[in-house]
Amino acid sequence: MLTQAEKGKAFRALHENKGAFIIPNPWDVGTARLLASLGFESLATTSAGYAFSVGQPDNTIARDEMIAHVAAIVSATDLPVSADLENGFGDTPESVAQTIRLAAAAGLVGGSIEDSTNRPDDPIYGHELAVERILAASEVVRTLPFPFTLTGRAENYMVGRRDINDTIKRLQAYQEAGADVLYAAGLSSKEDIAAVVSSVDRPVNVVMGLQGAQLSLAELSAIGVKRISVGSALSRAALGAFLRAAREMREDGTFDFANEAVSYKEINAMFKA
Repeated sequence: MLTQAEKGKAFRALHENKGAFIIPNPWDVGTARLLASLGFESLATTSAGYAFSVGQPDNTIARDEMIAHVAAIVSATDLPVSADLENGFGDTPESVAQTIRLAAAAGLVGGSIEDSTNRPDDPIYGHELAVERILAASEVVRTLPFPFTLTGRAENYMVGRRDINDTIKRLQAYQEAGADVLYAAGLSSKEDIAAVVSSVDRPVNVVMGLQGAQLSLAELSAIGVKRISVGSALSRAALGAFLRAAREMREDGTFDFANEAVSYKEINAMFKA
């Protein structure tokens, strides 16, 4: 097994290689092991995917439960794991700092902090507080005895604020506050993604798998994107297949869905490996 320091160095190196890489998002131990068996080089957790798996909406998992979940993902494979740490599970910079400490203790070598408040009436932290939160996370990261890749996330587009100028301004400030990777969730056009990439000097993560047109690995790499995640898309794809099968049984009384299912022999063998 690799040490946390070795995983941290390996994860950091992926961001320094030429071209973009895909970091898929498992939502439990089983999917983490399956993704590792397919040859991916790192994993990222999904807060929504995990919440759905335990029957809850996104952003309702308490910090202690989420830390236990990410620790289970870390223990499932020998791959570097970065975590979706939502907004740091608290408004204050001190809460964010403590979340990073707990994340590092859980075996993670990376994590993202959002500037979303999860309050519909005031969905994004003010600029100054948002920067202070990333700075607090960065100060903890710099004290760790291994490389921990901190990602600063701007959530404007996810809450309907399609303001590319403010998004770029925030990402530039998160860069100056110490974020190692920058991430504007919800960007989908080549023009917006290219504008972000050209405006910062840190690796940029984009998420694919949201509704609408999808850019390929090759297209995103050509723009200058470094890391591509899929958020809850894999979990939603699985749940979509589950719901279609359940509706077929309930509404039609048929079982044709089984023709699309992975065989028992194949999936059982993958977990034996």
